[in-house]
Amino acid sequence: MNQVFARLIAVLLLVIPGLAATFGFLEMKNAIFAYAASFGEDQGAAGFGWGQFMLGLLLFAAGVGFIGGWIFFRDRKRNYVAPRFKAKRK
Repeated sequence: MNQVFARLIAVLLLVIPGLAATFGFLEMKNAIFAYAASFGEDQGAAGFGWGQFMLGLLLFAAGVGFIGGWIFFRDRKRNYVAPRFKAKRK
């Protein structure tokens, strides 16, 4: 039972940043689309949603960075990386 619980925690550690990156990408897309769609309205062009876009960029960068770092750490531990990325010996 302990092994199953540990694997569930490990999967959640990868799913949560993946969901954050997905949500961030969707927020950036929605900000750009809302800005582009506002040009067809009669009231004039609305301002760009910088807050929504920056929140999306932050979530996307954090999620992708976490998953990328986890993959790099795992590959470095298993010696799957190029020689320039291998740990230096003293």
